[in-house]
Amino acid sequence: MASNLDFSLALSLLFAAAVVLQWLLRVWLVSRQVRHVASHRAAVPATFAHRISLAAHQKAADYTLAKAKVSLIDITLSAAVLLCWTLLGGLDALNTWLLGLLGPGMWQQLALLAGFALVSGLIELPLSLYQTFRLEQRFGFNQMTLALWLGDLLKSTLVGAVIGLPIAALILWLMGAAGPMWWLWAWSAWTAFNLLLMWIFPSFIAPLFNKFEPLADEALKTRVTTLMQRCGFAAKGLFVMDGSRRSAHANAYFTGFGNSKRVVFFDTLLKQLNADEVEAVLAHELGHFKHKHITKRMLLMFGVSLLGFALLGWLSQQLWFYSGLGVAPLIDQSFGPAAGNNAMALLLFMLAVPVFSFFVTPLLSAMSRRDEFEADAYAMQQADGAQLASALLKLYEDNASTLTPDPWYVSFYYSHPPAVDRLARMPAPAGSL
Repeated sequence: MASNLDFSLALSLLFAAAVVLQWLLRVWLVSRQVRHVASHRAAVPATFAHRISLAAHQKAADYTLAKAKVSLIDITLSAAVLLCWTLLGGLDALNTWLLGLLGPGMWQQLALLAGFALVSGLIELPLSLYQTFRLEQRFGFNQMTLALWLGDLLKSTLVGAVIGLPIAALILWLMGAAGPMWWLWAWSAWTAFNLLLMWIFPSFIAPLFNKFEPLADEALKTRVTTLMQRCGFAAKGLFVMDGSRRSAHANAYFTGFGNSKRVVFFDTLLKQLNADEVEAVLAHELGHFKHKHITKRMLLMFGVSLLGFALLGWLSQQLWFYSGLGVAPLIDQSFGPAAGNNAMALLLFMLAVPVFSFFVTPLLSAMSRRDEFEADAYAMQQADGAQLASALLKLYEDNASTLTPDPWYVSFYYSHPPAVDRLARMPAPAGSL
C-alpha cells in the first residue's frame, strides 16, 4: 500500500507540473494574441472599414499589445509567487511564525488568512499601480487620482476585512466543531452568505465607492421602463453611476437580488450612446434575465462549490495534502491531521484548485459566449438590431477593444464573442453602406 510519503511526493510532482503547464499554456496563448493583433494592425478589417478609422483600429491594437505585455509579467509573477507560498514553504513559514506569536487557536488561524491576503496584496500592488497610472493613463482611460486610488484601496481592504473575517471565522469554527460533515454546514453558510451579499451590495457596499443617482432623462426613463415591463422585468430603480471618476470605459449592468434588483448605467455609456442604442444594450442585458443565464450560473457556482467543500472535507484529513504542498501539518491524535490546520487547509485548497480548474476555462468561456449570442438574439426581438450593432461598434471603438483577436485566444478566454461574430448575426448599422 502506498505510504503518506508516496502520496506527498506524487502531489508535489503533479502540482509542480500543473503550475508549469499552466504557465506555458498562458504564455503561449498571449504570444499568439500578440502576433495575431500585431500582424493585422496595418489595416482595418473590411467588415469594419465603413465605421472604424485606421487610427482607432491601431489604438485598439496598441492597447491590446500593451496589456498583453503586462499580462506576461503577471503570469510569470503569479506562478513564481504560487510556488513560493506552497512548495518552497512560504505558507509554512508564515504559519510557524504566527503560531509562535499567538499560539494555536482561532485568532492565529484568522491572522494566517489575513496575513496571506495582506502579503499577496502587497506583491500585486506595483503591477496594479502601473496598470492604472501608466498603461490606462497612456491610452486615455484612467481618470483616477492617486488619492482616489489609495482611498479605494483602503476602503476595499476594510470592507474585505469586515465581510470576510466573520464568514471565515464561522467556516473555521464549523471545521472544528461540526464533525465529519462540517463541509455540508460550511457550504450552507457560504451559500447563504453569498445570497445575502448579493442582496446588500447595491444599497450598502457599492455606494461606498461610487455615487448612484436616479436616471434623470425622463424620455429615456420612460422608454427603458416600457422595455422592462414588456420583458417582464421588475427593478427597484434606474440609476446612473459616476464611472467617469475612475475610467473612460463604459458599461451597464443589473445588480442585486430579489427586491433589491436595480439597473445601473455608467455615465460614460449615456454620453457615448443615443437613446435607441441604450435601449438595445439594455434589451441585451434583459436577454440574460429572460434566458435565466444569471440564475443558471449561480446554481452552477453553488453546485461546484458543494463538490469543492466535500473535497476539502476529505483532503483536510490527509497528511499528504499538507506535506505535498509544502506544509508540515500539526497532528492531534484525537482529531486527526487537520487539528490546528483548518485555515491552512483552506488556503492550500484555494491555491491548488485554480491550478487544475484552469484547464476547463475554454468550456466555461464557450458557455458564456453561447449565452451572449442568446442575449443578442433576444435583444433583436425586443429592440432595433441595427441600433444594437451600432452600439457595439461604438463601445468596441471607445473601449479600444481589438477587432482582430487570435482565434485560439478567443476560444480559451473570451467570455463575449468577437465583434465580427456578433455583428454577422445583426442587421447592418445605419450609415454602414
